[in-house]
Amino acid sequence: MDLLNQILSKGNLRQAYWQVVRNNGSPGIDGMDVLFLNQHLNKEWERIRTEIESGKHTPQAVKGIKIPKRSGGERLLGIPTVLDRMIQQAIHQALSPLWESDFSDFSYGFRPGRNAQQCVQQAQRYINEGYQDIIDLDLKSFFDVVNQDFLMSLLHRKIAKPAPISRGWFGATHALKIICESKYRLQYR
Repeated sequence: MDLLNQILSKGNLRQAYWQVVRNNGSPGIDGMDVLFLNQHLNKEWERIRTEIESGKHTPQAVKGIKIPKRSGGERLLGIPTVLDRMIQQAIHQALSPLWESDFSDFSYGFRPGRNAQQCVQQAQRYINEGYQDIIDLDLKSFFDVVNQDFLMSLLHRKIAKPAPISRGWFGATHALKIICESKYRLQYR
């Protein structure tokens, strides 16, 4: 099955839909709540699917809100529309398995079956083994400024027949984080 068919398969889309519904979240710029996503899909899905298959569908603008930081100041949070979150989730679900085996054992972010608590537990084991330095990296705004053409070239190298997915989808999803983290992993020992 090629990538686009995998992304748009009923099972993958159903899983993506329920993940977005479980996460709930605030409405994006269009004001649509997750409660109305099913109704919207029933009415508009064939058109949306055709646009995706032809590579013409692009995500809507992301709603920006400022949220307070614990340390003071504010952080800008981008909220995609619920439809865009569902499509991004479907893309993520199809791409993640392609790169999972390339990840470093030391990587805990955005990984299935891994979480922050496991990262802290591993750090504690290293401390108990006598290691003195633990490095926590946060690539602030990395995906806002990274060369998107370069990241798309990495995607094309890994996938023989890439789906006709607009680059706009990757500005707001973790799909390209998978590529970057697995290709340029950091070793902490």
